[in-house]
Amino acid sequence: MILSHLSPRQAERHGEFRAFADRALVPHADRFDREQAISREVIADLAGQGHLGALVPEEFGGLGMDWIEYGLLTEELGRGCQSIRNFVAVDDMVAHSIHKWGTKEQKEQWLPRITSGRTLAAFALTEPDVGSDAAAVETTATADGAEIVLRGTKKWISFAQIADLFLVFAKLDGQHTAFLVERDTPGLTVEPIEGLLGLRGSMLGRITFDDCRIPATNLIGRPGLGLTFVASSALDLGRYSTAWGSVGLSQACLEASTEYAARRAQYGTEISNHQLIQQLLADMLTDTITARLLCHHAGVSKEQGEMEAVNHTLLAKYRASTVAVKVAADAVQIHGAQGIGAEASVQRHHRDAKVMEIIEGTTQIQQTMLGQFAVRAAQL
Repeated sequence: MILSHLSPRQAERHGEFRAFADRALVPHADRFDREQAISREVIADLAGQGHLGALVPEEFGGLGMDWIEYGLLTEELGRGCQSIRNFVAVDDMVAHSIHKWGTKEQKEQWLPRITSGRTLAAFALTEPDVGSDAAAVETTATADGAEIVLRGTKKWISFAQIADLFLVFAKLDGQHTAFLVERDTPGLTVEPIEGLLGLRGSMLGRITFDDCRIPATNLIGRPGLGLTFVASSALDLGRYSTAWGSVGLSQACLEASTEYAARRAQYGTEISNHQLIQQLLADMLTDTITARLLCHHAGVSKEQGEMEAVNHTLLAKYRASTVAVKVAADAVQIHGAQGIGAEASVQRHHRDAKVMEIIEGTTQIQQTMLGQFAVRAAQL
């Protein structure tokens, strides 16, 4: 897997993460995809291993992981099951937001519950007509004494079907603001979204807020900080997870393809001896390692608090997700007819990979932002 750049502690933790994925995720990933749902048992297992809210400090129930360790965890979760990786990502995006921007009371109330798996969290930003242009959110928040009244609709919200707590973004007096909303709040309804191309176990939903009243104390941060600070920092974490998760997907495809090519015989020899197959495997290996190194670079940049850390994460997410699409397509090609059957993991990887190019910023949005970054960097 070529991880010689890791410290002894990071290498040890990576081995633990890989063993967990092999035990708890790989055997069930196809079922989660087929049933379009993950199990409560695997959520409890994640919590028991400390894999929920792993970035949260120990005082609030987390492990206080560094960014490299978190990336390694995310890679292995993604190698095992992208829907589970996505679950951990959105849970962590909410936990991160509460820890970074929440009040002392909010941290004490919610972080131990999220890290223990007692409260499942979801990140509610996207709307039916609002995706990449997050500033155009139409959900409104109106102050009414000691309460806030929410009106509007969110769509494509991962794990909305099972979440107990939502981090919701709305406009309060025209200012982008973030709020915590509990599932059982009157006026909140969730409709399942099924039949997705990939990440089918992510249990997406459409959330409607119909005069949904919450305490004004549920505000995260201050009015006007919802998009620029709360959402931006959470989305950066989501992109980081998606980048490493894409590497995990590519690694899964590489492992499945090398194993298959070594045992599949055609024209009197294993297809791993065919030069065109070797070319595909060589590109898969090189691209996967390149994407992993970009992710590692982004993690080091975050650990060191570099000013360009956000852009380094953009680089990693852009390249790793596009690599995942190519590697997964080649994996299906190597498997041939065997690769398009329902029992083949590579066809699931192929579908999941395309979603990785869309979530947490589409490839085209990434290209626009990185193009602007390139121009600025050239002028320094």
